[in-house]
Amino acid sequence: MIGRERERQILRNCYESGKPELLAVYGRRRVGKTFLVRKYFKDKFDFYTTGIQNGSKNDVLNFFNKQLNAYSRGVHYPVVDNWFDAFDQLRDLLQRSRRKRKVVFLDEMPWMETKRSKFLMAFDLFWNSWASMRSDLLFIVCGSSTSWIFDKLIANKGGLHNRVTQSIYLAPFTLGEAEQYLKNRGFMWNRMQIIECYMVIGGVPFYLDKLEKGCSVLQNINNLFFAKTPKLRDEYSFLYQSLFKESHVYQRVVEILSTKARGMTRQEIMKELKTYEGGSLTTVLTNLRRCDLIQKYQAFGKKERGAMYQLTDLYTLFYLRYVKGNDGKDENFWINMMDNPSKRAWSGYAFEQVCFMHISQIKKSLGISGILANVYSWTGSDNTMAGQIDMVIDRRDNVINLCEMKFAASKYSITKNECEKMIQRMELFRRVTKTKNALHLVMITPHGITQGKYSDYIQKEVTVDELFSSSL
Repeated sequence: MIGRERERQILRNCYESGKPELLAVYGRRRVGKTFLVRKYFKDKFDFYTTGIQNGSKNDVLNFFNKQLNAYSRGVHYPVVDNWFDAFDQLRDLLQRSRRKRKVVFLDEMPWMETKRSKFLMAFDLFWNSWASMRSDLLFIVCGSSTSWIFDKLIANKGGLHNRVTQSIYLAPFTLGEAEQYLKNRGFMWNRMQIIECYMVIGGVPFYLDKLEKGCSVLQNINNLFFAKTPKLRDEYSFLYQSLFKESHVYQRVVEILSTKARGMTRQEIMKELKTYEGGSLTTVLTNLRRCDLIQKYQAFGKKERGAMYQLTDLYTLFYLRYVKGNDGKDENFWINMMDNPSKRAWSGYAFEQVCFMHISQIKKSLGISGILANVYSWTGSDNTMAGQIDMVIDRRDNVINLCEMKFAASKYSITKNECEKMIQRMELFRRVTKTKNALHLVMITPHGITQGKYSDYIQKEVTVDELFSSSL
């Protein structure tokens, strides 16, 4: 298993705690939730079942019954027509187990709650009336529908309030973990090639698993999205359908956000949606954030009303930019885009998003891991000029890092004109924000910057190697 040290420690602690544990594991589709739990516990399950996407109540109950009988060791449990009886049967099964620590795993739990099934009501009764008093029970629930897991379990306001004892949000691999994964599979790619691949599909293990060892990065992207039988072309619809009930609304929101690289305010999104209610939009934006598909950030010096929402999921960004609407006639589309200005512009933006995903590594490189710091974006103007700074790191030690991110195939050379613009933006930032803190310019590039006359203005540089490091 690659990475996941913190998550494995939580599983270990829950297993060895000697008290009843209700553990919720959640995260986006394809991120490896089921693999993590099944790989860690192997044959230690006293019961395991899974929900069925778009399955009926009877479909899910029938499979639940089949799994009960598979684990029952000779005891036959008849099919029942409601979840109250089904959980009574599960209780009987667990009481028969002779293991000191009983482990139950309900995978894709959100798919078990079908319309009018009373599933959650029955689980509430099962947990509060019996399971929560069993010091020998570890009960694991899992789901790709992050909003369901969070709202119905972790933040439950009813009978399950505060019943979840531990939770694991499983995020995609970092660059360092993706590198470990690919090396483990025998890939001989250098870090620049890995980051180019990461900018397209991110660190989702399932997507990384689709890569072919004998092909270049460009060939792999063609195979995944533009070949006759592309492996990830249809993933976009499946992803949003698995995460959200009203998936078409969520897709519409991310498609609106994909048109504005800098992001949009809630009011701007509302204007584009036209007919969608404000309260419902707040729920949609919250759920998209919980799944790491978008980010919400405050512009430096502005209050909540000025918050911006930005599409950050790398797979979605690439799909909406180059795959959706592509007629599929050019099987070598991505190779043929190699020198296209559109690709260069997209690469710059995608690299910025990769940097935002690795703030901990950037802080470590700057030597400020232990210093409280907030990260913002900033846009401002006065009577003389307007300017934008993509990453502002506001530190507790009275220093503000103004970060410029540049994607380049070799060392980046700062020209006189570019240096003057950076200094002008820095001075504009000082005037508009009226900050008294020291301002340090930082360059984040794949290979660093060429030393010369204008590089002296840069206080610190961060390279790809530092983005691949551990955040610890």
